[in-house]
Amino acid sequence: MKRVDVVVSERELGPILKAIEVAGAAGYSVMKHVTGKGPHGSVSEAMDFSGLGANAHVVTFCEPEVVEQLRTKLKPLLDYYGGVAYVSEAEML
Repeated sequence: MKRVDVVVSERELGPILKAIEVAGAAGYSVMKHVTGKGPHGSVSEAMDFSGLGANAHVVTFCEPEVVEQLRTKLKPLLDYYGGVAYVSEAEML
């Protein structure tokens, strides 16, 4: 089982979720208004009020063959809109 984490601007969430569904992932979880610090600086807590600049964190769990479909669907979107995605191993308890 694989875990895929995607961090993207909330404004671009629609196309990202559509790509995850089309790729064949069984489901996902979305956490909105994610803030933090990355290579391009930090997201200000002051942006939370307007939502401008806020990020979303999407997590999905899937089989390895679905990861390849996710890679094909998400990579062009991330290249265009920005954001990051990571794949890691996951083991159910």
